[in-house]
Amino acid sequence: MPQAKETIEEMRPQAQRMREAVPDVWRAYADMHRAALSDGALPAKVKEMIALAIAVTRECDGCIAVHARGAARRGATAAEVAEALGVAVLMNGGPATVWGPRALDAFMEFAAPDGA
Repeated sequence: MPQAKETIEEMRPQAQRMREAVPDVWRAYADMHRAALSDGALPAKVKEMIALAIAVTRECDGCIAVHARGAARRGATAAEVAEALGVAVLMNGGPATVWGPRALDAFMEFAAPDGA
């Protein structure tokens, strides 16, 4: 996986084209995204870590980059993210031993002092 920040930048023009092609669908998805990842019974930080773990099981580099950034922005620690990714390894086995470290590296990229 390329650097997480580079992945997000690479996706930006593609996402813009898609957003222009199906604006109602894109807007509805964005609304759902905000609703699902906002503070509730679970803090947004925990929800971002859940999304990051799911991204590992789906082997989605764009999802990993976006949710690693989200977890960092919401104050997750490296230890918290590592434990969440450990659950992804439990549930997904071997592939998560490849994608989990990529996700942790992505998180660390955004958690760095100059990251997010």
